[in-house]
Amino acid sequence: MMFCRKSRLLKELINTGKRLYMRSLVAARSGNLSCRLDKTALLITRTGSGLGELKPRDIVKVNIANEQELKNPLLSSEFPLHKLIYERLDTEVVIHCHPPLVNAYFAVSPSLDILTFETKLYLGNVPLIPQETPAITDLEPVISALKLSNIVVIKNHGVVAIGKSFTEALYLVEMLEEAVRTAAVARLFKKEKPDILDEGLKGSLKQKEGTFRMFSKEHIQEIVELVNQDELIARKGKELGLTVKLAIKLDETAQVYKFTFEEGKIIELGFDEDAPFIISAPAQVWEQVFLGKLDSFVAVTQGKMKLKGAMGQLSKWYVPFTRLFALFKEVKIQ
Repeated sequence: MMFCRKSRLLKELINTGKRLYMRSLVAARSGNLSCRLDKTALLITRTGSGLGELKPRDIVKVNIANEQELKNPLLSSEFPLHKLIYERLDTEVVIHCHPPLVNAYFAVSPSLDILTFETKLYLGNVPLIPQETPAITDLEPVISALKLSNIVVIKNHGVVAIGKSFTEALYLVEMLEEAVRTAAVARLFKKEKPDILDEGLKGSLKQKEGTFRMFSKEHIQEIVELVNQDELIARKGKELGLTVKLAIKLDETAQVYKFTFEEGKIIELGFDEDAPFIISAPAQVWEQVFLGKLDSFVAVTQGKMKLKGAMGQLSKWYVPFTRLFALFKEVKIQ
């Protein structure tokens, strides 16, 4: 069984390297790939290998719990980052590559211009992490950023993407390169920075006084009050027929709050999972959402939050729900 898994992963590593090279997301001997073989063993491309022409001999098996194996001279200079990612995060693969448009864009811009809904839903605000060395040596900021986004940019260097599969991580790299291309072309048509998405969501927000224990009944009731006072949610909820039951769930305690919307108003707050849409996540993820550091839509598309129900059905209420999630951060948590 383990032999079959290793054989399959070797093929996936080699194919992913070829796909990255064919899409001009790596060049020469840059970049490295890895995947989880079992609880403590990894497969990682060796130092100096060309991702576009990988052979089985270019892939190293290493047990991260074995100190002797960690001294293998074939391990890439980026191996410490790969090792720490698997120790700290729930992921199956890591892609580190150097997309040229992404590198060029973030060398001169501190953040991504979000011009398409695809960028907003699947990428969001991609973190930009500075480094002072050619290899990634300041690891903790990268780990912290990967808790918020499955893809991060290392300034003047490249990107790191994680996922449950190589396809999942590769798609993020491709989407980021395409988003940067779109932003760059948009500036050819309009010299000043474009700012055209979510215009209707940029109205002033009303911050609640006091702080509340996260996921307490008082915390959620304050959010309900803000939602029902919000003019944009009321207007768009009525226009779009926002009548639905949506529940949020805290994984550690299985605590649930169910919002019953009727034409954009929350007419009832329930405490069960009898809803067509349930968003669930661990406490550390909910905390970042309530602090406004993690976009709920991006968290769902990247798998940091779980959604019961079809994202496509929720997307017709994109505007009021985006405003709803923006209101989350206006209720301060302890």
